Amino acid sequence: MTIKSLIKTFAADESGAVTVDWVVLTAAIVGLGLAVVTSVRSGVGSLGSAISSSLSSASVATLGSLGVSD
Repeated sequence: MTIKSLIKTFAADESGAVTVDWVVLTAAIVGLGLAVVTSVRSGVGSLGSAISSSLSSASVATLGSLGVSD
């Protein structure tokens, strides 16, 4: 075999192409997942703080104030 035929054989070989496709696809999915987490993270934090302050200032009603007679 000559160098020229070895290069042609190497260029025509597609045995690793599927693996490269899957690696690229997986990297894209992981990247999108990280982007979603970072964009949602701040909103969830502020919502949690709002719920916490609302619950801490809430009061529990007694049975007498609900119209139930003792």
